[in-house]
Amino acid sequence: MSKVTFFSGEQTPLEMHKVRIVQKLNLRPVRERVSAMTEAGFNTFLLRNEDVFLDMLTDSGTNAMSDKQQAAMMVADDSYAGSATFYRLEARLREMFGMDVYFPVHQGRAAESILAQTLITRPGMVVPMNYHFTTAKAHITRVGGVVEELVRPEGLEVTSDLPFKGDMDIDALRACIEKHGAENIAFLRIEAGTNLIGGQPVSLKNFKEACGLAHEYGILTVMDASLLQDNLYFIKMREEACKDMSIREITLEIANQFDCIYFSSRKLGFARGGGMCFRDGALAETMKAQVPLFEGFLTYGGMSVREMEAMAVGLDESMAFDVISQAPQFIAYMCAELQKNGVPVVTPPGGLGCHLNAREFLPHLDDHVYPAGALAAAAFIAGGVRGMERGTLSEQREPDGTEPIAQMELLRLALPRRVFTLSQVRYAIDRVTWLYQNRHLVGGLRWIEEPEVLRFFFGRLAPIGDWPDKLAEQFEKDFGDSL
Repeated sequence: MSKVTFFSGEQTPLEMHKVRIVQKLNLRPVRERVSAMTEAGFNTFLLRNEDVFLDMLTDSGTNAMSDKQQAAMMVADDSYAGSATFYRLEARLREMFGMDVYFPVHQGRAAESILAQTLITRPGMVVPMNYHFTTAKAHITRVGGVVEELVRPEGLEVTSDLPFKGDMDIDALRACIEKHGAENIAFLRIEAGTNLIGGQPVSLKNFKEACGLAHEYGILTVMDASLLQDNLYFIKMREEACKDMSIREITLEIANQFDCIYFSSRKLGFARGGGMCFRDGALAETMKAQVPLFEGFLTYGGMSVREMEAMAVGLDESMAFDVISQAPQFIAYMCAELQKNGVPVVTPPGGLGCHLNAREFLPHLDDHVYPAGALAAAAFIAGGVRGMERGTLSEQREPDGTEPIAQMELLRLALPRRVFTLSQVRYAIDRVTWLYQNRHLVGGLRWIEEPEVLRFFFGRLAPIGDWPDKLAEQFEKDFGDSL
């Protein structure tokens, strides 16, 4: 977003786009919100969207397309094989990343599955990473791999002024390699924007150091670029050595450090699909057969060609500073306003969304009753705002049944790109502030249906006690018949 100074002195983010297509929203009365939450098993993933006012669950597949993206969808070549659409998308990715080979897949987790099945050749192989993502870890452990998280220690401090909390601890990475032996390291994975600890970015300097060390030992380097556009913004704004570089230059410099880059275009590119890019054709050949086996032919990979055309345009738009700056500036605004009201948030603001620190927000709740999950349910009751738990509920039990407590207990209020107006963000700020003033009313959750894998997606819980009704009663006292 361009720098625009208001005569009033107010610090307000200004959208560099206008809204031309709208979708009706519903804001249910508070008692209906309690009923909807109960029916959903106190899992915000299981809410019906018709009951949601502001859907801040995720930025995955919920970003707004531009007029140029929608126009591009009308010229898609729907050939099963050899589609011209594929070659246009391939050319765009080659330009961005400087890599010759591109495999389309239906979304990022498909790439994670292919990588894990191909590169983890025996049980016990280690995948060091700055921090895990839920599906990435699940695919690695499913085939017998072991994840080692090596984010710098300061990255796990909720409140900080450190600009790159997603950086990998280089000394810890060297120790990990020497401990296990390079031959037992399947690959190094770096997430460009750490999803589970507040969307915190990685510096270009750290990309170079971590990948340089891995290559010194002959270890493959892999980047999850799903959140790359937010990361690019933060590098441009926070890393002194990059202030005069263009977004395209920073992108290519990052890509030059990696042997493989995969991404979900549900985040990067404002479309619904994904892909894998390879520097080495021989490495790509080891995975090539899995694309037609599990995804689709090599020129569509399980995606709609209309989405592929939109993705090609969206990736190009992701190289524009005015485009990639919108979401981080909205997030920073939301975090700053909540901080003014005393609400505990992750700082500095990262990508993805505003992250509430549930441990500090609900200090009376033990981690074993899932404070971030309870806060997600309470935020929906308070305002029809659907967020996503990013804490212990998002982990999975150890083989012996013990509950691993997450290092951070967060509620993410995602701000999909180009979707919400500032008045809607202000509404969310208001309802979260009210909830914070009444936080003593919020209780914990317990499982009633707990899946073994990715339980946070479709497991069901129940409140401990009648706290949802008490929260609704207080809402009615304070707001009367207001929604």
